[in-house]
Amino acid sequence: TRSLSITSAESSFEKAQGEKVTLPCTFVLSEEDEGLLDIEWVLIPADIQKKEETIILYSADRIYNHYYPAMSGRLQFTSSDPKSGDGSVDILNLKSADTGTYQCKVKKAPGVQSHKIQLTVLVKPASTKCSIEGSQEIGKDITLKCVSQEGTPLLSYDWRRAAGTKDLPATSVLNKNTGELLLKNASMDYSGVYSCISSNRVGTDECSIELNVTPPINTAGIIAGAIVGTLLGLSLLAFLVFCCCKKHREKKYEKEVHHEIREDVLPPKSRSSTARSYIGSNRSSLGSMSPSNMEGYTKTPYSQVPSEDFERTSGQNQTFASSKVAAPNLSRMGAVPVMIPAQSKDGSIV
Repeated sequence: TRSLSITSAESSFEKAQGEKVTLPCTFVLSEEDEGLLDIEWVLIPADIQKKEETIILYSADRIYNHYYPAMSGRLQFTSSDPKSGDGSVDILNLKSADTGTYQCKVKKAPGVQSHKIQLTVLVKPASTKCSIEGSQEIGKDITLKCVSQEGTPLLSYDWRRAAGTKDLPATSVLNKNTGELLLKNASMDYSGVYSCISSNRVGTDECSIELNVTPPINTAGIIAGAIVGTLLGLSLLAFLVFCCCKKHREKKYEKEVHHEIREDVLPPKSRSSTARSYIGSNRSSLGSMSPSNMEGYTKTPYSQVPSEDFERTSGQNQTFASSKVAAPNLSRMGAVPVMIPAQSKDGSIV
């Protein structure tokens, strides 16, 4: 007795991200299979603790493709009439998350058959970058690095020189897994454009970089120049600081001297006002005296009278000294006698 059988033999596929894949599921019915035809595709999770998820279904001449939102708009039956014996499905615009185990189940009572397919979605190498590590000087060891920002492992790297140039230097050491190319004891012949090709099972990517090996730099001269420049800079800075301090001290000294002069020197007094004030005060004190206390009156010392109030020329002093002043009889007039000071030749007051 014959029954339903699946004729597809492929069990695994490797595709690149963004591509399309067709998961085959062709079958043959027998005369004994008289029930309704059901074609169901399920995704078997990697974790055996989780349940299978139905992603698309054909039943009773109808297609149901709303079961799996992650593939919405990207999953469809390859044939417009799956009951003809082709239950294959197409997955469009593949993503790395589509990697997994898929199973096709065909049912038509009493026959039931299934077929598993392993799908692996690989990411092509992309955003590959080249760089140089080490000093690009003659005699130095230089390392060329290459790395792809995207791409499904395992990635393989290979270096080569640009077309029209020599092969890789004889002293170079290549690590295909890390993408590093070591150039030992570099010479000027190593200069040129180098290209790195990263690859995996679904694609390749490439980057280039230019190497320019130069003679060693005169580091001793650079260091000496830097030291001389630093010393000159420090000398100039010290000179500026010295000038500023000196200027500050000069200004401070001028202010102090000016302040001391202002404190020591008093403003001159008016001669006339001083003499008048002195004479007026003496007159007031003499006018208040009575004849009874005249005997106790003492002459005002000449040292208490401002000398500027009585300065005279030598001729005037002699005239003034030779003149006689007759004092009136104050007792008859009933007034208090007032004594007028006179200057003698020796400068004393009489």
